[in-house]
Amino acid sequence: MAELEGLEFGKSDFVLLDEVTMEQFMENLKLRFEKGRIYTYIGEVVVSVNPYRQMDIYGKDNIEAYRGRELYENPPHLYAVSDAAYKAMKRRAKDTCIVISGESGAGKTEASKYIMQYIAAITNPSQRAEVESVKNVLLKSNCVLEAFGNAKTNRNDNSSRFGKYMDINFNFNGDPTGGHINNYLLEKSQWCSDEMLQSFHLQNDPAVYVYTKEGAETVTSNNDRSSHKAVLSALEVIGFSKEEITSVYQILATILLLGNMQFESDGESVNIVGQEVVNHISELTATDPESVNKSLLYRTVATGGGEVIEKGHTEQDACFGRDAFAKALYERLFGWIVSRINSIIEVKDYDPVLHGKNTVIGVLDIYGFEIFDNNSFEQFCINYCNEKLQQLFIELILRQEQDEYQREGITWQHIEYFNNQIIVDLVEQAHKGIISILDEACLTVGKVTDTVCLDSMDTKLAQHPHYTSRKLSPTDKSMDFQKHFRIRHYAGDVTYSVEGFLDKNKDLLFQDFKRLMYNSANPVLKEMWPDGHLSITEVTKRPLTAATLFKNSIVALVDKLACKEPYYVRCIKPNEMKSPVLFDDARCQHQVAYLGLLENVRVRRAGFAYRQLYARFLQRYKMTCEYTWPNHLMASDREAVEAIVIQHGFQDDVAYGQTKLFVRTPRSLFTLEQERNHLIPILVTFLQKVWRGTLARARCRRMRAIYAIMGCYKRYKVKAHFWEVERRFANVRTMADYGKSLEWPTPPAALSQFHSITVMLHRRWWARQIVKNIPPSDMLEVRAKVAAMTALSGERKDWGVSRAWERDYLANARDCPQTSASFIRISKELKNKDEYSQVLFSSFCRKVNRFNKSTDRGLLITDKYIYKLEPKKQYKVLKKLPLDSFTGVSVTTGVDQMVALHTSSQDDVLLCLQRGELCPNQDRVGELVGAIVDHFTRSVTEIFFFFVFYPALIYTYVVSL
Repeated sequence: MAELEGLEFGKSDFVLLDEVTMEQFMENLKLRFEKGRIYTYIGEVVVSVNPYRQMDIYGKDNIEAYRGRELYENPPHLYAVSDAAYKAMKRRAKDTCIVISGESGAGKTEASKYIMQYIAAITNPSQRAEVESVKNVLLKSNCVLEAFGNAKTNRNDNSSRFGKYMDINFNFNGDPTGGHINNYLLEKSQWCSDEMLQSFHLQNDPAVYVYTKEGAETVTSNNDRSSHKAVLSALEVIGFSKEEITSVYQILATILLLGNMQFESDGESVNIVGQEVVNHISELTATDPESVNKSLLYRTVATGGGEVIEKGHTEQDACFGRDAFAKALYERLFGWIVSRINSIIEVKDYDPVLHGKNTVIGVLDIYGFEIFDNNSFEQFCINYCNEKLQQLFIELILRQEQDEYQREGITWQHIEYFNNQIIVDLVEQAHKGIISILDEACLTVGKVTDTVCLDSMDTKLAQHPHYTSRKLSPTDKSMDFQKHFRIRHYAGDVTYSVEGFLDKNKDLLFQDFKRLMYNSANPVLKEMWPDGHLSITEVTKRPLTAATLFKNSIVALVDKLACKEPYYVRCIKPNEMKSPVLFDDARCQHQVAYLGLLENVRVRRAGFAYRQLYARFLQRYKMTCEYTWPNHLMASDREAVEAIVIQHGFQDDVAYGQTKLFVRTPRSLFTLEQERNHLIPILVTFLQKVWRGTLARARCRRMRAIYAIMGCYKRYKVKAHFWEVERRFANVRTMADYGKSLEWPTPPAALSQFHSITVMLHRRWWARQIVKNIPPSDMLEVRAKVAAMTALSGERKDWGVSRAWERDYLANARDCPQTSASFIRISKELKNKDEYSQVLFSSFCRKVNRFNKSTDRGLLITDKYIYKLEPKKQYKVLKKLPLDSFTGVSVTTGVDQMVALHTSSQDDVLLCLQRGELCPNQDRVGELVGAIVDHFTRSVTEIFFFFVFYPALIYTYVVSL
């Protein structure tokens, strides 16, 4: 907890100082820096001191410690203010922004990286691929933009030479869905060294090139090599194609080659020294060498009469044109990279109805206030930008806050602060400001020099309290006549050299270069120069000056920030030596003073940390009070809010305004948030219960209606089926086949079982009608055939169903004319002796014994015994077995007449029935099986059949008793 940090680390929030004085402020700031505490709060503002060393406070564990926590729950950190901005955006659906300010070298760029890292880490917990892709592009874009937009200065090894404002778009779930990047004033006079391939006609030594030789002695090859790989990887991750990356390198190579281009004059004309460099530039830019040469040496102009002429350059004009072309190439390249990234990450086709409100967190990382030994046009623009941002800070944090207290009727002691509006007006005021004077000088026809412009500024601004020059202050020898002017910025006095102001403010790029690049065969270059499609006669309007363009962009930036809820990170540079242990008191005190941090502390101590309209406060926290949930019955929302405050016991920590409630400390708000977070799951569960009950009752009503309709429909279908069956089978009694040929209607699913029973009953009725017409003498044969069909149908192809069954073939004179009389005599004797009542089956057969020997025998099966007879010996009984000793009969599935009779004593009999002499193809196996099955069906109460299939395709029919 931040408030529990030991006293040895100082105060974690400057608001907690015993006395608000510069001495105590600096003492606390120095102590925390020396103890490794680089972050300190002023309420919700984070003061960050550059440690100039790596610190172990940015890992995953630290991110988890700050995720979803309130500001004062943990020690001060960039992660805390990032989480506060994210929560405000997600909870209240408000656009927020984080403004990182401070002078060059104070650590703003690193701070923006850590903020982006934190936002990326806490979003998209479900790891959706499309969200991860957006996060990767947003993170990798930093690496690319730093490579092209940062440079080494005498105060910073990685100084931002451009301003970057990034809007990150979030959906209603709080996951990033896209973004947009704006860049402000790339310093075109700064160049970065880059490793180029030999195919780009470059050498591997930066000292060879005019634009990079000043930084050549600081280049570390290993660092450059790893940085180059990181940039290349980032470009690929973002989505740049190989062709686009190659085009970027070709443009950089072109710029370096242009810097080394030299001109010579013979008195009449100017020529380029060495045609080889022209050919290389032509190859790299995919243009015609002659066109390149012509653009560098001539300028196409249109006269008043519409005549087009080519005007040759002087050697000096050619050098100016070359440098302007190189700078424009780099500026257009950087702008194209930014727009290309935007085209990838911008939210497309967002429908708030489908996806919810699209909210934004903006992150501003822009160059800090700069004071160099020689301050030129770039420093003038940068410091003007910082004046505008300071004005926004004053407007939002100091003036607006105090104005709101007064407007709401809150008792308040007014705090004095410096309003830098007078300095902003000095620079940007129409017709009177420095930018207007510069633009007027640039538009004036004739020879207007920087000195003439300085004289004009001295004349118009002589009475301004924040402007002076050597002419206006002759005794100030720190400035030179006709060269310097000084502005008293909020951050301190800065002396500017007017040399080069007009040239840098003008657009010195000739239209010939624009047309040259537009006509390039390289699509990337052509896209960068859309204004090159105009011919010289179509270009009539002067382009806006650099200062005006920059002013317009900064005004738009401030307007964009002003409509968001701001969070501030105020960066401080502890020393000029980049030392991790040195704390320069005077240097730091100067920054504290011009950043207005002391005034910020005073306002925060006297003010309130949180304020909200009564209606919105009530809407968010009404569930924490029994008198306001779900709806209050009080006279006004203010009374309801008072009830909430009193119930939680922090009435001494709030003030009631005309339309808003003001809460002094974050702790009270945190108490409410904790109570709300505790109640939300309970309320959600309750609402889910009510809603689910509503859905269940509605579903029940629907199901009842459905079942009622289904019941009626089923009854209709059943009746319709009955009516159709009745219609089709009305006349079956008089039909020849008793309705066997009639097709049954398809029954509804509910009657499927009933339908099967009905069909079976009809078949039984039909069978009874057929059986009634069969003579009694044929019934025994019919019963045997039915029994055989039951046992053998589907297993034996031919079983004699189509012929008449005679059963007692041995007694048949036609079948056994020579021996039938003998058999009849023997069967009578056996009938009298054994008292059987019926012959079930008799036939000649061939018996096979265990030694594979076969002999002719007679088989007689009665209702009591089975006899094996010897036909050659007057049908002598060779063996008699009780019928009930047999356990089964086995037959084959083929057409052979093999039969195996199984006994309980396992003394099985294997035999082959012999066909009749008159009918050699007669099958008697089915008749034998049918006779036995029919007998047992009529005489035994329980019968079991089972079939066993052997590899030899033996079909076994077993009757088990």
